[in-house]
Amino acid sequence: MTEIIWLIVGLAVGVVAGYAVVRAIGKNNRQQSEREANSLIEDARKQADSIRREAQVEAKDEALRMRQEIESEKKERLKEVRVNEDRLDKREKSLEKRSDSLDSREHQISSLQGQVEKRNRDLQENERKLQRRRDEVEQEHQQINEQLERVAGMTSDEAKSELLENLKEEVTHESAAIIRDAEARTKAEADKTSREILSIAIQRIAADFTSEVTVSAIPIPSDELKGRIIGREGRNIRSFEQLTGTNLIIDDTPECVTISCYDPVRREIGRVTMENLIADGRIHPARIEDMYKKAEKLVNQKIDEAGEQAVFDTGMHNLHPELVHTLGRLLYRTSYGQNVLNHSLEVAYLSGVIASELGLDPVTAKRAGLLHDIGKAIDREVDGSHAVIGADLARRFGEQPAIVHAIEAHHNDVEPNSVLDVIVQAADAVSAARPGARKETLDAYVKRLEKLEEIASAHKGVERTYAIQAGREIRVMVQPEVVDEAATEVLAHDIAQQIENEMQYPGQVKVVVIRESRAIGIAK
Repeated sequence: MTEIIWLIVGLAVGVVAGYAVVRAIGKNNRQQSEREANSLIEDARKQADSIRREAQVEAKDEALRMRQEIESEKKERLKEVRVNEDRLDKREKSLEKRSDSLDSREHQISSLQGQVEKRNRDLQENERKLQRRRDEVEQEHQQINEQLERVAGMTSDEAKSELLENLKEEVTHESAAIIRDAEARTKAEADKTSREILSIAIQRIAADFTSEVTVSAIPIPSDELKGRIIGREGRNIRSFEQLTGTNLIIDDTPECVTISCYDPVRREIGRVTMENLIADGRIHPARIEDMYKKAEKLVNQKIDEAGEQAVFDTGMHNLHPELVHTLGRLLYRTSYGQNVLNHSLEVAYLSGVIASELGLDPVTAKRAGLLHDIGKAIDREVDGSHAVIGADLARRFGEQPAIVHAIEAHHNDVEPNSVLDVIVQAADAVSAARPGARKETLDAYVKRLEKLEEIASAHKGVERTYAIQAGREIRVMVQPEVVDEAATEVLAHDIAQQIENEMQYPGQVKVVVIRESRAIGIAK
């Protein structure tokens, strides 16, 4: 098709060229032009024939090439078809094999189902036989029980009660023996280790702190000075009480005035103010204000010095300044007559020694011991227990979580969960329980002894109770016909556990259960 188009184009070109030549030559040379045009037309025809032949040859070659390509593609397609046919044949064979296998399995399954049905029938028959046998055994058991009841003269319930009572006594004896053995072993090992550690700690610190009471009574040279302290229409005493925040008590006590205040720091500032006024002799509102400012500055200076000295003595040089100041306030705080700052130092030393003996970090233990009672410095100003207040204060000023938890747990306000918590608790107990460390009011002391005796007396079989050794031991007399030897161990353990759960006391309480049997005969 392409060659034909080229042929037509060539002819058109020749015609156009001849026509142009003819017109150029003119009318006079028409014949010559016609000959030349004919010659050109003949040449054009020859060229067109040549081009047509070449185009035919090329078309034949192209057709041959396309036929070869079609044949080649046909062969490739035939190969792919044969491969797919082979693959399909293989799949058909595989499916036939699987079908045969499934048929075989279906046959096996049907056979197994038949066996299972047969076994189910056998099991049902066995269950019916077993149920009949159970009924027979039950009847025989009932007949045997009736015969036993006739022979023993007791019903089954009575026999069960007696058997349970016997088992209870046996279990009581066994539990008492187990408790006794376990407590003996544990106590022997724990007492030995704890005594060694505590004795080492106490010997190394060699504490010489003594019990003291904050002084609130101020001596005066003569009773005539009381009128000057009161002032005209009470203006001096009112000014003093408003400035210091204390109560000034002036009564019939000779040569003495008393300052009363719940805040120990305010009471100390009031005491220093009054002593300075008495020494100066000039007592009026303006002078009272001057002396109060001087006393306040002096007491705050003493507080800072006391806190810094405590930090220096324990080697804790990176405490927050607010914690140091608050720690110094404990210089004027007492607990059962024991100075709290001295108690905190003692607990810090004890905690450090105990931690060293246990292979732990003594610095952390010292820090926790030093800060454990810091909440007592502000417990008059903030609601809550001093342990929780102190923990919040330490947490606010960036103390480690372990130290904060030890402060909060030293009176079990939260559950102790580390060795550090237990170390601080033990050091606190040792410092508070050593002889002469603390004083206790008579009323609280009597109530504690009464509570001990009340707890022990509430148990079954207890005849009399006696709290002795300042409440550190309680002796329990039991009725020998009610409480046997084995039950005394259980009773002592139960009373000790109840005392631990319901009471607060320094040191430890020893529970001694005494059982005594006497046989008396009289010869006449």
